[in-house]
Amino acid sequence: MADLASSATDPGDEDLLVAGVDSSTQSCKVVVRRASTGQVVRSGRATHPDGTEVDPAAWWDALGTAVADAGGLDDVAAIGIGGQQHGMVVLDADGRVIRPALLWNDVRSAAAAADMVEELGREAWVARTGLVPVASFTATKLRWLRDAEPEHAARVAAVALPHDWLSWRLRGYGPADESPLGPDLDALATDGSDASGTAYWDPARREYDPELFELALGRRLRLAQTADDTQTGDDGDAVIVPRVVGPSEAMGTLDQAVGLPGGVTAPAGLVVAPGAGDNAGAALGLGLAAGDVAVSLGTSGTVFGVTDTAVEDPSGTVAGFADATGARLPIVTTLNAARVLEVIGGLLGVDHAELGRLALQAPAGADGLVLVPYFVGERTPNRPDATASLLGMTPGTTDRAHLARAAVEGMLCALADGLAAVERTGVTVERLLLIGGAAQNEAVRVVAAQVFGREVLVPEPGEYVAAGAARQAAWVVTGDLPGWSIPTTSIPADPHPEVLERYRAAVG
Repeated sequence: MADLASSATDPGDEDLLVAGVDSSTQSCKVVVRRASTGQVVRSGRATHPDGTEVDPAAWWDALGTAVADAGGLDDVAAIGIGGQQHGMVVLDADGRVIRPALLWNDVRSAAAAADMVEELGREAWVARTGLVPVASFTATKLRWLRDAEPEHAARVAAVALPHDWLSWRLRGYGPADESPLGPDLDALATDGSDASGTAYWDPARREYDPELFELALGRRLRLAQTADDTQTGDDGDAVIVPRVVGPSEAMGTLDQAVGLPGGVTAPAGLVVAPGAGDNAGAALGLGLAAGDVAVSLGTSGTVFGVTDTAVEDPSGTVAGFADATGARLPIVTTLNAARVLEVIGGLLGVDHAELGRLALQAPAGADGLVLVPYFVGERTPNRPDATASLLGMTPGTTDRAHLARAAVEGMLCALADGLAAVERTGVTVERLLLIGGAAQNEAVRVVAAQVFGREVLVPEPGEYVAAGAARQAAWVVTGDLPGWSIPTTSIPADPHPEVLERYRAAVG
């Protein structure tokens, strides 16, 4: 095993504890770590409801349950929250959620995204935001809200993202009957990584683009203000968006204890870090530096790396997000990753482990059987209405082993196309990391080395988003970004270019 280490200074206080949260699509994870070493002291988790729209109250309840499961926060100095990106949380003037949040994987705004691209053009969107709108991004969901639910759009007083809203609640804000500090919408704050996924924030200038926000919702934007800000002019019917705090700047420090669901409290004096979007949190947790690219195999799949240079891809394949340190995080996202293994495993009546064993019984390329895995449409390529297809069926390939192999290869080939797209933007790939639950499957590791055609590093299993949020919390409270090492296993390159070539021919 090798160590994956981030380069930074050591905070030096072995007794200082920090907490990181990963409020993902499926669940909430809380990890308490030592700031100096990253050692996990304790952890907890709670589930989130299924669906592509969710009442944010479920996230708040899950946070309380996960904190309680992790032994509380009474001895914790600082906390950071990483959360699923893009989700649209709209609040009224009383701080109440107007409608369930639309999640990143809700594709009902696909038509709105197409309209917005047509109105400005791909090049203009890339120049102003680093991305081309698709259904996942917050701006397209706001356009959908404006057109489909005008009565709700008219009530919007503020727009937040999942990690923004949770951090706001944790700091004591919310509806007057539910929170000690009440509905102060000007207290909303976020970080650059999450703001960069809205499609109305420019990661190059690190500023909101008011014209793009108005294009989305049909309402003017107003930046949330601190007590030191001076209000100028009449803001009229403007909608508040969270202020963007710096990578090592605290959102705030609790002046009083805040009660969470589940009977636990966030103690007075707790420092709340900026938090991050989930992929930026994972990059920080892994300690990614320039030249490192990660392929993440969750229900959905992502390919992302860190670079100091601007990223522009007018095709929209690669989104030029910001990371959690002030650099850029080019990323490709697919809707179908481990989901593919779930579907085919369910069809064959086996779990992931047995599916992997079956896959290794068939040769590389599955003798020509190819699965195009668009089970829930696809984001990259942008085909929201696509369906999955199976090609190359013969009497010799229509069996359990070949189908299992085609499932693993189809999942990874889609992400190999994403990696190629990232490289086309000028990002250099010196180390390729494979993360996520499916990365622990032996067949997935073997096929990854074949499909990607290069050495693959598999870090030890861990909650990387929560680790990144905790590492950020340590940075905020100590002033130094700690270096935490992660053991990795190396899978030697075993190139089989014909597998990817056959997949690309099938996709067309």
